[in-house]
Amino acid sequence: MINFDDSNQEFENNFIRHNPDMLKSIFGATELEPYWVADMDFEVAEPIINELKRLAIRGRFAYEFDSQSVYSAIVNWYQRRHDISLQKELFVQVPGVLTGIALLIRELTEPGDGVLIQTPVYHQFKRLITTADRNVIRSPLKIEDGKYQMDYEDLANQFASGNVKSMILCNPHNPVGRVWSKSELDKLVELANAHDISIISDEIHSDIIYSGHQFNSIASYTEGNHVSLIGSPAKTFGMQSISNGYIYSQNKELFERVKAVVDSMYLGHGNAMTTYATIAAFSKGDQWLDSLLEYLQTTLSWIQSFIEKEIPLVEMFPVEGTYQIWLDFSKTGRTPEEVKAALLEAKIGLTPGNWFDAEHENFFRMNIASPLAKIQENFRRLKLN
Repeated sequence: MINFDDSNQEFENNFIRHNPDMLKSIFGATELEPYWVADMDFEVAEPIINELKRLAIRGRFAYEFDSQSVYSAIVNWYQRRHDISLQKELFVQVPGVLTGIALLIRELTEPGDGVLIQTPVYHQFKRLITTADRNVIRSPLKIEDGKYQMDYEDLANQFASGNVKSMILCNPHNPVGRVWSKSELDKLVELANAHDISIISDEIHSDIIYSGHQFNSIASYTEGNHVSLIGSPAKTFGMQSISNGYIYSQNKELFERVKAVVDSMYLGHGNAMTTYATIAAFSKGDQWLDSLLEYLQTTLSWIQSFIEKEIPLVEMFPVEGTYQIWLDFSKTGRTPEEVKAALLEAKIGLTPGNWFDAEHENFFRMNIASPLAKIQENFRRLKLN
């Protein structure tokens, strides 16, 4: 039986999310539950632990590269979990998803070009664009009937302007929790192809999908210079510090270009710990993930019910994927600073919304991959404020 209610406290201060110096610098306090970084408080799946133990006990760490077995495990996983057929020959391994995005920005665009992001969105995208000497182009998501949607009219205008050469798609979307449907992606790809815009799709949360929703990958589209960051076990299995990223594209010319750059910089080797932990995760992690999704679904239901009954002026947007929730405190009548003070009094450390977009000061993102009892305690404290 997998128990997600237990949280190992022994090494928490070594984790970035729990590190007292980090908490002090961001929140001005250390005595709080840190729900701000998108990682888990849960112990990883037993097959991953067993592989890491096997390698450590073996005590030998000579050259050992086996990316093909990793690609086979990912291909089988995506066929099994998402009914998506991939070809292992079309993967390129990189040290991480952000490394892959940074590389692709440089490969698909030139200095001074525009790279579009759909805000509010993961704040590191902006940094990757600006540090590559490219221009950030915003296309804000719009809210219709309480749900975030792509603004296709704005996208069409931005693409037609000639200022955009590429875009970063976040699917599932961090922080708003959307899992883009096939029809939504069809429309986006059609627009991108019409204006020769390449799509870089960050799909790191692709396995955290809730009941009633289906993950669809840019990897399924054969036309255009589109590429997926697919197959990283980081978010799915809590392997952020021991995971690689995997670039995938069905555009053979683009694939060869990217592979040549990766090979020229010797970025694609990986290491034995990462390799065999990843194979174990994607080969033997189904039961653990199914249990995790069930647990997270229970947590989401409890939070939604609590908010509706006890703090109804706080809006929680529907969560289709990821283990993040996106909360809007605008209707409470409090300023962003007053909201922060109330959260800190309740010992809750949430990611400020202006990290994802400057216009979202009264929004906050919460990572819910923590024991439910902790989350319940914190929300009940918030109610009292």
